[in-house]
Amino acid sequence: MARNKTSGKKMILGKALKQNRRIPIFVMAKTARRVIRNVKQRHWRTRKMKVKQMMKAAGVKE
Repeated sequence: MARNKTSGKKMILGKALKQNRRIPIFVMAKTARRVIRNVKQRHWRTRKMKVKQMMKAAGVKE
């Protein structure tokens, strides 16, 4: 991926980076371990993001 990114693409990638975290421990404790993991968690090599489709949906230019 290019080093120079547009601000729109950078915002989308930053949001995806924040969403790709495990759930906090207090959530696990509060729900009595019914919620154990983040089902939307993504591995960088196996599950790729569709950045162009995400940018198109958000109305961001490339």
